[in-house]
Order: sequence, then C-alpha cells, then structure tokens
Amino acid sequence: MFRYAIKILMGDRAKYIGILLGLTFASFIITQQAAIFVGIMSRTYSFITDTSQPNIWVMDNEVKYIDDIKPLPDTDIMRIRSIQGVEWAVPLYKGMLRANLKDGRFEQCNVLGIDNSTLIGGPIEMIEGTVENLRMTDGVIVDENGAKTKLATPGDKPGDPSTPMHIWDTFDINDRRAVVVGICKVAKTFQSQPVIYTTYSRATQYAPRERKLLSFILVHSSPDENPQVVCNRIQTTTGLKAYTRQQFIDKTIDYYMKNTGIPLNFGVSVLLGFIIGTAIAGQTFYNFTLDHIRFYGTFKAMGAVNLLLTKMVVLQAVTVGAVGLGLGIGTASIFGALFGETDLAFMMTWPLFIFSCLSIFCIVIAAAFLSLYKIYRLEPAIVFKS
Repeated sequence: MFRYAIKILMGDRAKYIGILLGLTFASFIITQQAAIFVGIMSRTYSFITDTSQPNIWVMDNEVKYIDDIKPLPDTDIMRIRSIQGVEWAVPLYKGMLRANLKDGRFEQCNVLGIDNSTLIGGPIEMIEGTVENLRMTDGVIVDENGAKTKLATPGDKPGDPSTPMHIWDTFDINDRRAVVVGICKVAKTFQSQPVIYTTYSRATQYAPRERKLLSFILVHSSPDENPQVVCNRIQTTTGLKAYTRQQFIDKTIDYYMKNTGIPLNFGVSVLLGFIIGTAIAGQTFYNFTLDHIRFYGTFKAMGAVNLLLTKMVVLQAVTVGAVGLGLGIGTASIFGALFGETDLAFMMTWPLFIFSCLSIFCIVIAAAFLSLYKIYRLEPAIVFKS
C-alpha cells in the first residue's frame, strides 16, 4: 500500500513539482534568513572568539556587551594578578579612533591595544608579517578586509581599482604616526569597521586623554582551577565583573536580542516563509488529494481503515517534505557560498539545520492533516458512481 502511495504522489508530475516548489521556497527562505540572523549575531561577539588566549574577561560592573566600554584604572591589573587561581592577567584597550589616510580621507577604526610584553590578545592568523613586529616603532597590524576596502587608496580616476594598504604604509591615528608592520585575518565585525592592533602603551597614546583607559583585563585561570570559581573570587575580592569566555559571548548576544530590532526583523521574514510555505504546500497537497480521491475511495472499499490511509498520506507528505527540505537547504548553502567573501553575514550551524527540518516537518504534517479531513469523510461507494 505504501508503494502505491508513492506512485500516486509522483504519478501526477505537475502537482508533485508544485508541492516541491512550495516547500523548497519555504525551506530556502527559512534557512537563508535564519542563517543571516545567526551570522549577524556571530559578528557581535567575533572579537571575543578571535581573542582565544584568555578564558576570563574582567570589566566594570556596568558593561553590558563587548562594545560597551567602561574604562578601569591600570592599578586593577595588579589586584587581579594577586588573586589565587589567576595564572596571568594582561591589559586590553579597545576603542573607536579616527584614522587619517594619506589621501586625506578619515575612517573610524576599531583600535585594539594588547599587552606590550606578552602580546596576548593579538591576532591569531597573520597574512603578512608577525605579531612581534608590533614592538617596532609606531607599529600597527591592520586586518586584511580593512586593508583592501576602507583603508585602501582609491584609483586616480573613477572606476580605477583601489590599491590595498601594504606593510610599511603609513597613516595617522588621531594625528599620531602609525606604520603598518603586518596584515592579519580576523572575523568580520558587527560595525564592519577596519580593525587595527597595536601595543597597549601605544594605543593609550593614540586615544584621547582620559584618566582611565583600560577597557578590559584578560585573564587565564591556573590549570588546576575552575574558571568559574576564579571568576567568583575576582568578583568577591575586587568588586569588578568577571565572566568566562562563553558567559561574555552569551551576555553580548543577550544584549542585542533584547535591545535591538534584529530578532524581530528576521523573525518576521522566517515567519512569512513558514506561512507562505504552509499555504502553498497545504493548498497544493489538498488539491492533489481531491484529484486522487477515487484512489482512496477504492482503498476504503477494499477494507483499508483510516489509520492505514493516514499513514499513506503522511508518507507522501514526509517524502515530498524531505525532498523539498534538501533542495531548499542546498540552495541556501549555495547562496551562502556565493556571497561568503562579501559583507553578507551568513552562518550555517547544525542547530539551524534542525530548526529548518522541524519547520518543514510542521508544514508538511499540517498539509497532510488538512487533506486527511476530506479522506476521513469519504464514502467508499463513491468509486461506484459514474
């Protein structure tokens, strides 16, 4: 009987393709919009994941997310280092500063000042040069994307290609000289601003003069200590806030989820994809059932009970749903691969795949039971009527 159910489904090519197109479109929209949402959220905490050496971040109590800077006094570093369970603690400066380029343009850049002696917090993946080059006079490291786009020198004429920033190029940061000594690769940021690394002491010279300039304290717990226990000690001893890396990521995501319109905007798109998919697939599947109602009447006349017919219709729905899901996710993956090197935020994760599967499963089950209503009320005698 199940073999006949598949034959009935695929025998009507026009309606079979119509159902597939509806489910493929729904799967594509749901997956694509959700993947862009996940990609945007990942950019909000990209600097935390790029800075992989510390497992604890220490900051002012009022900090809400990674870009919410409440400066600390430099003396707090020594307080943190004296706490039991702290293997090392180093300063980090993070701020938006103005870069004055050679052609007279100004660009706001994300300037990061890392520990002078250890260079902890520096870029992990270098394209040109080394992190140790930051010890050179006026040395800075620029991220690859920024060097090729916003910090690149425009062509002499409109339409001419830009010249990317290279090692040994010079520019000013707040009227102080900076020399490019390396090009690094980092994850794209939420603001899409160029990222510039330098030493902590040099960053504080670039920054406008303030009494406190220490943005965060990067900490690593001792190997025999639980990071959460060390966080609790830091908070109890100093009154500062200490988070593990994952806790700080979650706090940043939580801020953007609650205080921006990003979840609502993408949620509406995903919901529309779900509604459109349900409407198209449901209507097409219902019409498909009506067109083949005589087959189900025959099965009933032969003694098939409603439970068996339900299994046949659900099998048809799950089959077409699986094919549509695969086509939709495949199309979304191709879309993400084509735009992977652009500023489009796109990230496919396994929870996203599960979410898409559940969404399409709900659509096809809803379509199946909409069709079953007509079958349940069907009289077997219909097959004997002309």
